[in-house]
Amino acid sequence: MKNIVKLGLVFSVLAAGSAVASNDYTLGPRPLFLVADMDEGELKSKLEKCLDDKPKKSDFSIGHRGAALMFPEHTKESYMAAAKMGAGVLECDVTFTKDKELVCRHSQNDLHTTTDVLAHPDLAAKCSVPFTPANPAKGEKARVECRTTDFTLAEFKRLKGKMDGANPMATTPEAYMAGTPGWRTDLYASRGTLMTHAESIELFKALDVKMTPELKSATVDMPYDGLTQQGYAQKMIEEYKEAGVKPSNVFIQSFNLDDVKYWISAEPKFGEQAVFLDARMYKNKLWEPTLADMKALKSAGVEFIAPPLFALVTLSSEGEIVPSDYAKMAKEADLGMIAWTLERSGSLGNGGGWYYRSVKEAIDNDGDVFNLLDVLAQGVGVVGVFSDWPATTTFYANCMGL
Repeated sequence: MKNIVKLGLVFSVLAAGSAVASNDYTLGPRPLFLVADMDEGELKSKLEKCLDDKPKKSDFSIGHRGAALMFPEHTKESYMAAAKMGAGVLECDVTFTKDKELVCRHSQNDLHTTTDVLAHPDLAAKCSVPFTPANPAKGEKARVECRTTDFTLAEFKRLKGKMDGANPMATTPEAYMAGTPGWRTDLYASRGTLMTHAESIELFKALDVKMTPELKSATVDMPYDGLTQQGYAQKMIEEYKEAGVKPSNVFIQSFNLDDVKYWISAEPKFGEQAVFLDARMYKNKLWEPTLADMKALKSAGVEFIAPPLFALVTLSSEGEIVPSDYAKMAKEADLGMIAWTLERSGSLGNGGGWYYRSVKEAIDNDGDVFNLLDVLAQGVGVVGVFSDWPATTTFYANCMGL
C-alpha cells in the first residue's frame, strides 16, 4: 500500500535523536496485517478502504507507556515511536527516587524487570532484595526486588530501559534479565533512555502531544522522608506548572480515588480532566457496579473513569460483543470513559487472555482487535483507548473520523 510507510522511517528518526514534532506520521504494516486477518464483514470492508489514507494524529489514540509492544516502556525511544504513530496523548507513569525526584516508571519496584539494573553490580547490591538465584532442583524461583527508592536520581539515570520481563528460574542475573515474552521483541531494546517526569514533559511538548501522567502507588510507606501522599500528588502538578503546560493538555490519573479528589479540590483546573483508574472489578471479586456509585463519582467532580477493556464489554445472547452494564451506567452518569490496554495480549487466537476475559468466546484471531475497538468506540462511546502499539488505534480512529 503506497501510504503504509515502512516503520523503518520511525527508527531512522529515533537514531537521529530528534524530538521535533512532525506531521509525517507512519503506521507501518501492522494495521494492514490486522485488517487482512479479520473475518469478512462490513467493518473489514470499511477499514480496507482506509489502508491507503494518509495517517494523522488522534487524541483517541493513547500511547500506553509509549509503544511498549516493541520498545522498552517509559523510555524516550518508546515515547517517540508512539508519537510518530499518531498517538495524540502519551503516558508517563510517575514514581519517585531515593532523593524524591519524579521519574517515569510503571511501578516503584519494577527496575529488576524493566531496566538493566542487575548488570550494574554496585547498583544491584543496593536493591531492596538483592538477586538470589533460583533453585530449579527444588522448584524455587529467583528472588529480587529493585525499587526506584533504592537509588538517587543520578544512579537511576545510569540505567537503561529493557523490555519488561524476567526468567524466574534463572540462576544468574544475566539469565534473569533475558525474559522478554516471545510475542514481544528485543529488536529495538539496544537503547532505552530513562526519563524524569520533567524530561517527559519537555519531550511531549516538543512532540506536540497531550499528556496523561499516572501517579503510582508507593511501595515504600508514606510519608516517605517527609513526602506525604498529598505532597506527592501536588509535586507532580507543580512540574506541569513550571513547564508552562496548559491544564487542558493534561489528563492526570490515579487508581487512588483520594488522589483524584485531592486534585479536584486543590488544583481544579487540572482536576477538571482527572481520570479515576478503576480496578475495583478485579481487586474485589464481590464488587458490582451500580448507577448510584457512578453518579456519586460524578457528584464528587470526577469527569473521567478508566477501567480495563473487559469491564466495558460483554457478550450478547447471540455471542456478539456489546457494551456492558458497567459501560451503560457510566454513560448514564455522564462519565467520560477511557479503556486500557490494547495490543498487550500477544496473539488473540486463544481468546486474548486477561484483557479480553469478558468476551473471550468471540475472540479467535488477531483481527478481532478491531471488532472490540469498534464496539468500544461506537457502542460504549469511549473517548480514548490506551495501546501498546498506537498505530492500531490511530488507524482505526483515522478511518472512523475520531
